[in-house]
Amino acid sequence: MNGQQTPVAKIQAGQVSAALWENQVEIKGKTVTLLKTTIQRRYRDRDGNWQSSNSFGRNEIPLAIYCLQKVFDKIIEKQKEGSNGDVAEEISMMD
Repeated sequence: MNGQQTPVAKIQAGQVSAALWENQVEIKGKTVTLLKTTIQRRYRDRDGNWQSSNSFGRNEIPLAIYCLQKVFDKIIEKQKEGSNGDVAEEISMMD
């Protein structure tokens, strides 16, 4: 492997995308999978080259929310699949 990790899921809406990543960590002597997400906006610069940014304009915020909601749904699905403890739950319920 060349060190590049592949996302387990990627959601795209227009120029905004969110990726879901699995990270193996050891907690209390047990290897568990933590799920994390990244979000970005792709655009072309003045020279026509593709660039990435993590800032969003007014019209891009709904796209970012959509992508994050879909990735959140994927996280919930993954946690249900890994209910045997393979996927660590990172969601805490607010009282």
